[in-house]
Amino acid sequence: MNTKKQAFNPFLPLNVCIPDGEPHVFGDRVYLFGSHEEEGGKEFCNLGYEFYSAPLSDLSDWTSKGVNYEARQDPSYGPNCRYMYAPDVVRGNDGRYYLYYAMSGGCFTSPIHVAVCDTPDGKYEYYGEVRNADGSTYARKITFDPAVMNDGGVIRLYYGWSLAVNKEFAQDAKKYGFPTDLLSVQAMLFGKTKEEIEAEPDGIMGAFTVELSDDMLTVKSQPRRVVPGPFDSAGTSFAGHAFFEASSIRKINGRYYFIYSSEHQHELCYAISDLPDRGFVYGGTLISNGDIGYHGRSERERLAATGNNHGSLEKIGDSWYIFYHRHTHKTSFSRQACAEKVTIEKDGSIPQVEMTSCGLNGGPLRAEGTYPAVICCNLTNGNMPHTDVQYELGEIPYITDDGKERFVADIREGTQIVYKYFRFSGAVQLALDVRGGAGRVEVFAGEKKCGEVAFAAATNWQHISLSLYVQGIRSLKFVWHCETPCDFRSFSFEKQQN
Repeated sequence: MNTKKQAFNPFLPLNVCIPDGEPHVFGDRVYLFGSHEEEGGKEFCNLGYEFYSAPLSDLSDWTSKGVNYEARQDPSYGPNCRYMYAPDVVRGNDGRYYLYYAMSGGCFTSPIHVAVCDTPDGKYEYYGEVRNADGSTYARKITFDPAVMNDGGVIRLYYGWSLAVNKEFAQDAKKYGFPTDLLSVQAMLFGKTKEEIEAEPDGIMGAFTVELSDDMLTVKSQPRRVVPGPFDSAGTSFAGHAFFEASSIRKINGRYYFIYSSEHQHELCYAISDLPDRGFVYGGTLISNGDIGYHGRSERERLAATGNNHGSLEKIGDSWYIFYHRHTHKTSFSRQACAEKVTIEKDGSIPQVEMTSCGLNGGPLRAEGTYPAVICCNLTNGNMPHTDVQYELGEIPYITDDGKERFVADIREGTQIVYKYFRFSGAVQLALDVRGGAGRVEVFAGEKKCGEVAFAAATNWQHISLSLYVQGIRSLKFVWHCETPCDFRSFSFEKQQN
């Protein structure tokens, strides 16, 4: 058996929830700068920043040095200002590393804060707020989800937020007790007067950029909108995929790529321009955390419970990857980091990629050894929801834990659990660890059924197995048939004995 460690999604330890990931290569390592949440938690971004990294030569070996920065280090910290949202890190012209983040009590009224460190994953110290030239706090537009780049010595800050809305905006606003006119809603959410909002060119919603001075704090340009929000996208290339949140910026082959979460929330999209602060046009969808849009898949056909998404592109070695996050525990507050390889075409376009279980592995997983059931890339009962910020999602299969183990729970009749991809090489014994109600599971390699196995009702984990013969690179799909719910912990491959 090949003993070399493999990389699979999610690529961090299974009990670690680092969403909103910004990947950056510094030196011979790739670093993931993201938010931090409790596994199975009930709040967004409630833990201190912990930055994981891996050597470029081994993307299976992600480690951290512990918590790098805590909310209490910020002078604004208090009961109403304690959540640290999606951060980004950039190397300044002085060689130090600057951490940009928004921190608040749940609304969007906080300035952008900055911390600094001599190394990418050392102990950061508070540095200050992004400010105007006169020293006052910079508060133009909606200062949320900062992204920063050092563009040949020019420091550029991108940020913004927008309501992700539908045609029933007024109806939904009334339902939740909000004002029904957009101006009043913005004033309520963003701590601004109506006069301040109306005085802003291009409004306050959407993605914007400014240039910073070498002190990494002082704004030295007027904000320019780079991507509109849903209310301003009609007649533009962004109609239908307007900006929601999750600003990120990359420079690829001399062109600027702005990566963002669209009004649909589950998808990461990109826009391209030859200039850093204007001229962006919609490029397409990079990934959806329900594979919506991939090969024309509709929202009703989503292959997992979807939710908000946040991530970016990074080149590791000779390959480009899109980093994103998925949702677990039937909640929006327990999100795990994943990544997939992408292809940048000669014309600069990037086709949408599907979710897989082998994202950073450089190829399919080996059909040998034992795998956790929770590395599934598709988990569906045929009617999966969008999580949003709901707490109750009904009877759906989901990834969870009991404090010791991680497993797929609440598997019912017709549930499909899929792993993409494995490299098979003939006869193999496949074993599964299951518990719960009695039933049977059909096993498919690709779309071809290659066996099935029954299991009895059991309170404790039981080991069931069947023989398969599969050749080549195939997805592995389990279709479950059970009258009462069951759980699935792991599966393993063993070579057939002659």
